Formats: sequence, structure tokens, C-alpha cells
Amino acid sequence: MVSLSQYLMFAAILFGLGVAGIMINRKNIIVLMMSIELILLAVNTNFVAFSHFLNNNTGQIFVFFILTVAAAEAAIGLAILVVIYRHKGTIDVEKLDLLKG
Repeated sequence: MVSLSQYLMFAAILFGLGVAGIMINRKNIIVLMMSIELILLAVNTNFVAFSHFLNNNTGQIFVFFILTVAAAEAAIGLAILVVIYRHKGTIDVEKLDLLKG
């Protein structure tokens, strides 16, 4: 049987990978979006682990809502990314000054 500390360690590793992905690669928008999704996955893992070990289904219900919002965010983000790529010809964050004031 897997203990709660093992779930939390797995979630901490996922969270650390997500933060490292954001810190290391700030140029590619797709890598940034994947890193944010890893962070959300770590949060969801914590919700499910605590929900399981506390015998409460509230955490698992929150996970469904978070996954729904994350899927909508990813779809909208990728749609915006395609439009920016068609307009600018690149997805390099440093070259995207479209919203600068």
C-alpha cells in the first residue's frame, strides 16, 4: 500500500519539475504551458491523496472542477498560440511584443 508521504513526495517532484520548467525555459510558450499543467497536476495529486486518506470525497470533486478549467485553459491558450504564430511567425516569448504598451 502506498502511504500519504509517498503521494506527497510524488506531487512535490511534479511541482518542482513544473517550476524548473518555467525557470529554465522562458522562451517557448508550449513548454511554459506544459510546466503550468505539471503544477496543476501536482495540486490535483495532493487533493486526491488527502481525499483518499481522510475518507472524504470533496478533494476528488475539486479535482474534476480543476481538470475542467485546465482543459478549457489549455484549449483557449493553444488557440491564442496558433493565432499569434500565424500573425508573428514565431512562438518565442521574447519576440512577442504584441501586448506591450
